[in-house]
Amino acid sequence: MPEQLESGSPPTRADSVARRRPSVLDSVRIGLLIVGLLCVATGLLPRHEAAENMRRIAPLLLFLGSVIVLANLARRAKVFDVIAHRLAIIAGGNYAGLFLLCVLFASTTTTVLNLDTTAVLLTPVMIALAGPARIPPLPLAMTTLWLANTASLLLPVSNLTNLLAADRVALDATGFAARMWLPQLLSIAVTMLCLWWWYWRRSERGADRYVVPEPIRPADLRERVLLYASGGACVLFVLAIPFVGDRIGIAATVAAAIAVLAFAICDRSALRLSLFPWQLLVFVSGLFLVVPTLSAHGLSTVMDHLIGQDSSGPSVFRAAGAGAALSNIVNNLPAYTAGEAVISPGERNQLLALLIGTNAGPVVTPWASLATLLCLEFCRTHAVRVPMRRFLLTGLVLAVAATAAATAGLLLTG
Repeated sequence: MPEQLESGSPPTRADSVARRRPSVLDSVRIGLLIVGLLCVATGLLPRHEAAENMRRIAPLLLFLGSVIVLANLARRAKVFDVIAHRLAIIAGGNYAGLFLLCVLFASTTTTVLNLDTTAVLLTPVMIALAGPARIPPLPLAMTTLWLANTASLLLPVSNLTNLLAADRVALDATGFAARMWLPQLLSIAVTMLCLWWWYWRRSERGADRYVVPEPIRPADLRERVLLYASGGACVLFVLAIPFVGDRIGIAATVAAAIAVLAFAICDRSALRLSLFPWQLLVFVSGLFLVVPTLSAHGLSTVMDHLIGQDSSGPSVFRAAGAGAALSNIVNNLPAYTAGEAVISPGERNQLLALLIGTNAGPVVTPWASLATLLCLEFCRTHAVRVPMRRFLLTGLVLAVAATAAATAGLLLTG
């Protein structure tokens, strides 16, 4: 079943029924939006604040909806299968080589572009490796999911929270990297250890070597047009990211429109409402109604007590820990905003530590970061089962270890 989906084959009737059936996470997402609307209706969140929050996240929702449509159509056009086969061929059947290649690929994309690009464009690539190479898809998916978060510390463009923090800490890209290069290296190193031990080692993967697949080539002109049009749209989107600034949603929409046009001409049956990620849009909308309500009714006070006001080493670790903990309770974007509000602008170490917690820490709960949500959404649509108990426990260890190691590195670079 997963091999059919990853290779672009039409889904079966059972697949369609399974996708129409609401999941537990779908119920949570809808419930969160309902709670958020109730907060506005009852006056707990003033309507003008709710409207302002919706205006702030409108570009995010545009980006989120467009980029997932783009990624789904690119997967249908076998763009990710072509890339996945090439990665597996380069590694030559060696699991250690494939592991290092996947880590380098995901870390570089996250650092140079941003974590959401890694989540959207690389998750299908990693999952698509599983079918042709006959290896379990979970290690590949977890590599993308974890590194999309823990490899997002080095540059301001790597994470939206970094862009929010850059002005407060008064650092340009070079200065930011000078403070964060060691935290980034330590965070990736810890992630690699956790990935290998829990998901990649011999007892977990079940084989010494994987099957080296043959390269994929389009079978006819129609497949060639869809492959090149969808792949070209992805490339244009990635190349545009450094130049579009806060208009990334428009860039994603243009790229998605190119792919939609190609499918409208060559394969109209692929253009279905299921391409549109309503579940995630509902969740994000509800999140930015509920969390501001909580902040106005005690969350800011809690963060103030958790972080403290001094700039000593223990206080820096407290800021990182508070950021990581709150990220896994609500989400990393509002967690950073809530923490930033109670830290004095001059306390650079505290602000950067909070950033570490909200970047490297959101790997425990499914909603902890947008990247985590995106990765899990692609796992669901690709029929890759992620055992939730294992996800929570291994993510907890990684969050604690990566956040602590990166925060220690921050103090050393200071």
